[in-house]
Amino acid sequence: MKNIPLIISLTLLLSCSPAANDLDNNSKADWKHAGGDHSSAKYSPLSQINASNFTSLELAWRWKSADILLPEGVGYGTADYRAIPLVINGTMYINTNHGLVAALDPKSGEELWLFDPESYRSGPPIQTNIMIRGIEYWTDGEIERIFVATLGKQLFSIDVATGQPDPNFGEDGFIDLSQNLGRLEFESNFITAGAAPIAIGDSLIVGSKIFDYGMYNRSPPGHVRAFNTYTGELKWRFNTIPQEGEEFTETWENDAWRTAGNTNVWTFMSADDEAGIVYLPTSTPTNDYWGGMRLGENLFAEALVALDADTGERLWHFQTVHHGLWDYDIGSAPNLVDIVVDGQPVKAVAQVSKTAFTYVFDRITGEPVWPILEQTVPASTVPGERAHPTQPFPTKPAPFDRQGVTEEDLIDFTPEIAAEAREIASKFVLGPIFTPPIVREDNDKLATFVVPGAGGGANFPGASLDPETGILYIPSATRPHGMSLIEPPQEASDWPYVIQMERQIGPFGLPLLKPPYRRITAINLNTGDHVWQIPFGKGPTNHPMLEHLNLPPLGSVYDDVIAEGGILVTKTLLISFLAQKDEIDPDAHGSVLIALDKNSGETVGEVIVQQRLHGPPITYEHEGTQYIAVAGGGRNNDDELLVFRLPD
Repeated sequence: MKNIPLIISLTLLLSCSPAANDLDNNSKADWKHAGGDHSSAKYSPLSQINASNFTSLELAWRWKSADILLPEGVGYGTADYRAIPLVINGTMYINTNHGLVAALDPKSGEELWLFDPESYRSGPPIQTNIMIRGIEYWTDGEIERIFVATLGKQLFSIDVATGQPDPNFGEDGFIDLSQNLGRLEFESNFITAGAAPIAIGDSLIVGSKIFDYGMYNRSPPGHVRAFNTYTGELKWRFNTIPQEGEEFTETWENDAWRTAGNTNVWTFMSADDEAGIVYLPTSTPTNDYWGGMRLGENLFAEALVALDADTGERLWHFQTVHHGLWDYDIGSAPNLVDIVVDGQPVKAVAQVSKTAFTYVFDRITGEPVWPILEQTVPASTVPGERAHPTQPFPTKPAPFDRQGVTEEDLIDFTPEIAAEAREIASKFVLGPIFTPPIVREDNDKLATFVVPGAGGGANFPGASLDPETGILYIPSATRPHGMSLIEPPQEASDWPYVIQMERQIGPFGLPLLKPPYRRITAINLNTGDHVWQIPFGKGPTNHPMLEHLNLPPLGSVYDDVIAEGGILVTKTLLISFLAQKDEIDPDAHGSVLIALDKNSGETVGEVIVQQRLHGPPITYEHEGTQYIAVAGGGRNNDDELLVFRLPD
């Protein structure tokens, strides 16, 4: 049944529809896309806020998410609020977790219009992280639109001047995203949205967030579709799992391409607008941890794929993990940058991943900037499984987080801690990266200790970039997991094995591994060398068995750090945040907004915020004043956007 959108028009200002010749004049002041621009740099040249005054930042205004104002009984519980606001020509645009879109005055937070797609009428999605992380802005120089993909399987085109759907787009301004996915035998509630679509030319490209119903082999494939930005007409579909008659079906043995699902592009995409190329980071296919029903390399899973944005033609691809068994999705947007390597200019794309590798390519040709070698990795011992015999290892840059584990990596601050760590580790299979999961209790081992874990390495926030220096800044977490496979309850699954996770593993409530547990790494992409690396966050320095050691920061260890936040890069600073509960008091609710010197990683300023922040910080300038905005709350019906500025 079609949902009828509700338009709540509060204040319509002519300034919402700027002249086309104004669009480029504000490029330095604006934040036009989720990553700042389509290169996903998360960079702004603004410098009014700097090391000398960062600690003077104060809250300028806050906007309570419109989700909070929904009538009682409408909607469903959502996750942390991680939306990314856009600022274009004097107006801010932001979505809510339910897919509402608001236009705000960037100076005061006054609501100019609010659009409600009523996506919640389709019922709650079948997933856990119920949120929409962003929206997309597009213009042809005259027409301006905001595009939002909702949790209700809708894709809307909204006129930025009125807040109303474009009647020429799709049906009454929206498209049903449950259609044109290429496989009809599935439950439509599997399809949700997460990251924003991306618009290049007249192509509006939409990824898929297909929920993996982990007990059954029935998830649809996460194919990528492009629609005409004016009409909503389907332009092309790229099959992330090749279908009949296409190349690489042979990488899905026994015709597994017919039944395998997922292989989503659930995170943000990037694009070279000048070249007309869109870059797709893809995820793991079903089942994430046992691939006996999908033997083979499984292209295009866990790959970076470059497509012609106009036609959908595949230009090149690189698979970062063959036949994935570790949930090593590429969970973040690739970074586009022009660099100079050995005296030669390179239009590059750098892709960080959960593997803790950075894969760097010529973004036009797909040639690796530095050699990437196929190296032998451990075989699987699981019945019916066949791990791929090799995996790709970049020769440069060096890994930005811990990979694999030996006894030398175990925590050893005191003899007592070291002995307990060795005892715990003896119950697990230790080995290099890409050591496969085992069947639980095989050879009396509980699980494979996988490092980085499925939520480790570089996750959703991805890397940020200074395009002036070519330095990439990567937030990462080790977050190891014990992974084992177990037989599911009888008649509860059509998989012979499903995953069993051991998450909090270590002596006396400490991590099993040596620190750091969370890091920021700076890599010069002109040379492939690390510039600096710091632990980010205090970590367990106050643990009763460690507090007498007066340890330096060890890096945060908690689970909720891996899929939120990120790094904003400005002219002189890196800006991010940490949770007060990790840094100040375990019972604290808020966050600490932090500024680092981007040349050294040294902390140069902190601001206490009495709200738990979750979204990536962005910055913009309005009427000569620089602002920093970040979304937070969401666990206690307190979703809101917080905006900071310097005092007058």
